[in-house]
Amino acid sequence: MSIGENTVYLIALAVSILAFAVSFYFYRWVGNQSSSNKRIAYVGDLIRNGANTFLRREYSILARFAGIIAILILIFLPEPIWAGKPVNNVIMAISYILGNVFSALAGKIGIEVATIANKKTAEAAKKGIKPAFLVGFRGGAVMGMAVVGASLFGVTLIYVLTKAYNPASAILGFSFGASSLALFAKAGGGIFTKTADISADLCGKVELGIPEDDPRNPAVIADNVGDNVGDVAGMGADLFDSNVASMAAALVMAVTLDKTAGGSSNIVMIFCYAALGLLSSIIGVLLAKMGENGDPTRALNSSTYTTTIIFAILTAGTTWAFNFKWEIWGATMIGLVVGVIIGLASDYFTNDNKNPVRNVAKASKSGPAFTIISGVSYGFLSVLPSMVGIAVSALLAYNICAGLGEGYAMFGISMAAMGMLSIVGMIISNDAYGPIVDNARGMAEMGDLGDDVLAITDELDSAGNTVKAVTKGFAIGAAGLTIIALLGAFMSEVNVVAKQKGLELLVGFDIINPVVFFGLIVGAAIPAVFSAMLMLGVDKNAQRMVAEIHRQFKEIAGLREGKEGVSPDYDKCIDIATTGALKELIPAGLMAIVTTVAVGFIGGVQAIGGFLTGNIVSGLLLALFMSNCGGLWDNAKKYVEAGNEGGKGSDTHKAAVVGDTVGDPFKDTAGPSINTQVTVVSLVSSIMAALFLTYNLFG
Repeated sequence: MSIGENTVYLIALAVSILAFAVSFYFYRWVGNQSSSNKRIAYVGDLIRNGANTFLRREYSILARFAGIIAILILIFLPEPIWAGKPVNNVIMAISYILGNVFSALAGKIGIEVATIANKKTAEAAKKGIKPAFLVGFRGGAVMGMAVVGASLFGVTLIYVLTKAYNPASAILGFSFGASSLALFAKAGGGIFTKTADISADLCGKVELGIPEDDPRNPAVIADNVGDNVGDVAGMGADLFDSNVASMAAALVMAVTLDKTAGGSSNIVMIFCYAALGLLSSIIGVLLAKMGENGDPTRALNSSTYTTTIIFAILTAGTTWAFNFKWEIWGATMIGLVVGVIIGLASDYFTNDNKNPVRNVAKASKSGPAFTIISGVSYGFLSVLPSMVGIAVSALLAYNICAGLGEGYAMFGISMAAMGMLSIVGMIISNDAYGPIVDNARGMAEMGDLGDDVLAITDELDSAGNTVKAVTKGFAIGAAGLTIIALLGAFMSEVNVVAKQKGLELLVGFDIINPVVFFGLIVGAAIPAVFSAMLMLGVDKNAQRMVAEIHRQFKEIAGLREGKEGVSPDYDKCIDIATTGALKELIPAGLMAIVTTVAVGFIGGVQAIGGFLTGNIVSGLLLALFMSNCGGLWDNAKKYVEAGNEGGKGSDTHKAAVVGDTVGDPFKDTAGPSINTQVTVVSLVSSIMAALFLTYNLFG
């Protein structure tokens, strides 16, 4: 039995629309929850207005940047408009713009629901942990369903509309649009959120010894705004980009394979598996609930495992029913299983019930230097399981599919990446849950809802931090496989042009070749420089905000004492975070893109092969290290705040806070932005493959 090509496109679009419907249902459900506390409503409005103001200004800058890039694509890509077919340039430029638009919508949807769900979760906590968990999770699920629904809908629509022309270029253009916006949105949001978080913690907890979300702290609202623009809007765009990029890499290779075989079975299978992945996530979020033990971490993880099992069963049944290749199903399952393993490894190194977090908390008794040393050590150790997992999954997927024919080995890796990202709807739901409950915790304190409610929101927040580390590890691991697959897509694009020009086909990259080695060394350095630029942006911006906080405590009479009727100038801190983040937004991402173009024109496709290889290995290592380090330090601080190793206000607590502030730009600015950077340079390489093959100095 077989399934028609048009039928599977209709199924993919139908499942996307179903995801939108579920997202809308959850949005209405969250909005209908009770909200009566005037103080919480006031704080919620401040956060919502601040987040939307930042997003509006950020998107205004990015719209101008995207317009310039779209014009360059129209003129030069995939080939100069005067040398190739102009229709291909027009299609790629339009696809690029649509990728930006869809990615921007992903961030906007996240902001809309998160800034409602945070205050609803805080009030739901008065009824107990189960109602509060459900509000927080369903708030996150709005974004999970909308983002993945939009990615599947967008890719399907672009492919269907362009399959008679040059679908590979169109899909790569759409993916590049999504990735470039995600890169800048994640970088800008990350700089904003960590500017405010670091400033609030250092001035509040360390200097003054006041609680985390004390309303006297001028940076406290900016901190909550940052959770939304960084962890919601930025991460939503990031995972939208990862999902689109994994489908793009697979489709580029599938187009070539199916053209050679004279059919469309591989393309049909990709859309079928993608639709089943989204359907599995829909079922998973609808079934999600907290068990009788009241453990939110277990509830979140159980939902992920349920979605994983559903996807495995559905794809196995579909593979049997429609005679898809079992080897490719096996490669997909390898990616799925390794994704879960990477998540478990991240959980071990960041969960406050495990030894690494508790050992770092214990080391903090001896001072902040030992907090840093022990945290960095565990961070480096945490890299090994994930890196090995990515390597093993790529190796197994490659070899399982190698016997199917030429080109199938790399296609197997691309399907492993799709398998790892198949449950991304659930992953995003879990990830967006984190900042929602984090904001809810702050609102509970500012709304003076009492110690019992604070204890509930603290438990929800701790689960959010643990799961956030897991989802970031998952996203980085998925990006690793996706980028290896994009390397295969790059080779496919090069060989398409090489055949047209009668040139030798590209079969691999020899690192002994000095041109390849040149690219490898440069590529390996880029993630480090990129990270440094982002963290220096946080450093400069946070210093400005700390100075402003000091000024307000000094000049506003009665603020330090908490005198009734006296409140800080929250807007000034929000403005500092916004202005600084927008100033530092473009340079780091532009540096990575410009360097890629320079390497391509200097060394050609061979140098780009080395560049991408070095960028992948270095980028994955740094991204995993920084993400896990930051999550570990954050939960070590929360473990101390729960009353362990001296508790709040102790020297141990102050040392743990220092560790947390060092880890903040690690886990929320540089770490998760690196995987987007690597994806962007891989896509730039693929869409410029024809130019690099034709115009270079040493290639």
